Amino acid sequence: MAKVGIVMGSDSDMPVMSKAADMLEKFGIDYEMTIISAHREPDVFFEYAKSAEAKGFQVIIAGAGMAAHLPGMCAAIFPMPVIGIPMHTTSLGGRDSLYSIVQMPTGIPVATVAINGGANAAILAAKMLAISDPVLLQKVKDYAKELGDQVEAKDARLQEVGYRAYSKNG
Repeated sequence: MAKVGIVMGSDSDMPVMSKAADMLEKFGIDYEMTIISAHREPDVFFEYAKSAEAKGFQVIIAGAGMAAHLPGMCAAIFPMPVIGIPMHTTSLGGRDSLYSIVQMPTGIPVATVAINGGANAAILAAKMLAISDPVLLQKVKDYAKELGDQVEAKDARLQEVGYRAYSKNG
């Protein structure tokens, strides 16, 4: 049973949302991915959000651009956490999406990550789920260590070759 619902308004969001899916797979978290337009398919959207809890979703990751109503509407209906991913837009660079998602009224919070922050949305979902799952918590800790190891490896290379060689060959 999927623990996370990933929903987006258009297939143009797939490059960002696939990063969320990839990260959930890395953590071994089951998910269901769907394309639904809150504006063009309101009945389909309402059914999705109303049935998400019964499907076993514990978190919804919702990506949206421009007016970006999908995450907020999910949060208005779904009683569990919703993580919003603002999509980069050509007109305003994603700031329109960011403002639409982050500026929710009191009582309808949406945890919001950076513009095009698919991977971080999945990591945040994993951390939420890890609260009650010690095995997943260890995977989250292991991932954090992996990130630190990568930084140390980069620093070791810098120290080995020096700044000028590193900046040219990085």
